[in-house]
Amino acid sequence: MAKNINDRITQGKLTKRTYRIFDLVKGEKNFLILIAALFMLCAVVSPFYEVAMWVGFAIAGYSAIANDSIQTIGTFIASNSEKKWWYLWLFMGLIFVGTVTYSWVVYDGDVSYLRLSAKGFNEQPADFTFLHLAAPVFLLILTRLRMPVSTTFLILSTFATTSDAILGVLEKSIVGYILAFIAAIVVWFGINSLVKYRFKGKPAGWWLPVQWATSGLLWFTWLAQDMANIAVYLPRELSTGQFIAFAGYIFFGLGILFYLKGDKIQSVVSEKAGITDIRAATIVDFIYAILLLYFKGVSTIPMSTTWVFIGLLGGRELAISWTKRRNKKKIKNTKRALRMIGRDLLFALIGLLVSVILALAINMQVRSDVFETLFGE
Repeated sequence: MAKNINDRITQGKLTKRTYRIFDLVKGEKNFLILIAALFMLCAVVSPFYEVAMWVGFAIAGYSAIANDSIQTIGTFIASNSEKKWWYLWLFMGLIFVGTVTYSWVVYDGDVSYLRLSAKGFNEQPADFTFLHLAAPVFLLILTRLRMPVSTTFLILSTFATTSDAILGVLEKSIVGYILAFIAAIVVWFGINSLVKYRFKGKPAGWWLPVQWATSGLLWFTWLAQDMANIAVYLPRELSTGQFIAFAGYIFFGLGILFYLKGDKIQSVVSEKAGITDIRAATIVDFIYAILLLYFKGVSTIPMSTTWVFIGLLGGRELAISWTKRRNKKKIKNTKRALRMIGRDLLFALIGLLVSVILALAINMQVRSDVFETLFGE
C-alpha cells in the first residue's frame, strides 16, 4: 500500500516536471529554433574566414548589446517607459554613431578606443573555430535566462592569446566590482535623507534633461569600454566600408532592442527598489559613468563592465535595506538585498566559468599556460 502511494507521488511529480519542461519548450519554441539555426550557421561558415568574421560580429553585436543593455540603457528604458521607443533609440543611436566615429578617426581605424591594443588581444585571429563563433550564441541563451553575465569574459576571453591577458581582465573586473559596491553604499547612505524626504511625488521638469544627459554620458563611457567585445571579430583597423557596415548594423540593432523595451534581461533592473524613478535612475547612471571614466583612464586592459554594474546595484540595494527604520523591515529587506546580490554574483560567475572553458577549448597557448601553472613543466 505504502509502495503504491509512493509510486503515485513519484509519478505525479514526474508528470508535473514533464509538463513544466513541455510548457517551457513550447513557450520558447521560436527562440530554440533560432539558437539551433545559429549553431548550424556557425558550424557551416567557420572554415570560410571572411564570412565567419562578419557572422561572428553580427551575432556578437546583438547578443552583447542585448545582455549589456541593463547596465547602460536599462535604467534609461525603465524610467522613460511612457515615451515612444524610437525617441529613445534615436538619442542613444546617434550617441553610438558619434562615439565610434571619433575612435575610428582618432585611432586610425580602431573603434575600441585602443582596448584591443592590450597585450593578448592585439592580433586578429588567423582563423575562426566553431567555438569562436558560438560564444555569442551562448551569450544569447544566458541573456534569455535573464542572467547578467559578462560579455567581456564570455566573448573577449575566447580570443585571448595568453592566460595573462585573461587574468588581467579578471583582476581589473574584481577591483571594479568591489569599488562600485563600496561607492554605492557610501553614496546612498550620504543621500538617504535627500531620497527619503525630497524624492516624493512627481519629479521636477529639470530632472528629465539631466537624466538624459547623464544617460548619454554613461552610454559613451560604456561604448569606449565594451566595443572591444564586438569589434574583436573584425580587423583592428577598419576600412571605410567596413566601418559603415559595423556602425550601421549596431545602430539598427539598437532600434530592435528599444522596440522590445530591453527584452527579458530588463527585469534585472526593473526589480530593483525605486529604479523606475527618474531621480534614482539618474544617480545610478552618474555614479556608474564616473566609475567607467576612471577605469578607462587607468589602463587599456579590457574589463567587465557587468561586474561594475552589479556591484553598484548590489551596494545600493544593501544600503537602502540598512536605512529602514523598523528592525523587522530592515532585516527583511537586508535578506532580500543579499539574495539579489548573491544571485547576480552567481550568474556573473557562471558566465566566467563558461568563458574560461571556451578559452581553454579554443586556445592551445592558454591551455599550456594554465597547465604549466597548475602542474609545472
